[in-house]
Amino acid sequence: MSAYGILVTWMDELRQENRMNISLKSLGIDRLSVEERLALVEELWDSIAEDSAAVPLTDAQRAELDRRLADHEARPEDVVSWDEVKASITERLKR
Repeated sequence: MSAYGILVTWMDELRQENRMNISLKSLGIDRLSVEERLALVEELWDSIAEDSAAVPLTDAQRAELDRRLADHEARPEDVVSWDEVKASITERLKR
């Protein structure tokens, strides 16, 4: 069973017991290795992303996205390629 599956099972058990105090320790997550916890975080993030409509944008976030889109549409040539970004980061890390 995946780390996510274990978490879901634990959460279901806690709900059945009507326990409101959910923590890393009560879920047993504190017993997972760092690698397992990272995998769990990734699975949790993926599950949130799958249901992104449940987390609507704020007015400020929507306005910023609209501003950025308008800027891109006005100047579509003003971009940096992924290769340039990677090269820049690699160069910064060498310092």
